[in-house]
Amino acid sequence: MIDRRQFEELGSRLTEMLHSSPAQDVEKNVRALLAAFFERFDLVAREDFEVQRKLLERAQAKLAALEARVAELEARPPGRDSP
Repeated sequence: MIDRRQFEELGSRLTEMLHSSPAQDVEKNVRALLAAFFERFDLVAREDFEVQRKLLERAQAKLAALEARVAELEARPPGRDSP
């Protein structure tokens, strides 16, 4: 039967082995490669895209309201200056 001390030693050795493994280097390299790829193609995060989409929707709604107001003012008979 394995005693607690041996089990803890095995756990610490495995943890140390994982921290010193090349897997972390591979992960860092893949992240750097992906970041460079995304930057080169001018990609944006989904969250940033959604923010800009909502801003555009609001701007389009305001523009439509202003266009309707201008059309209304242009349709008034001459000589009527007050709303």
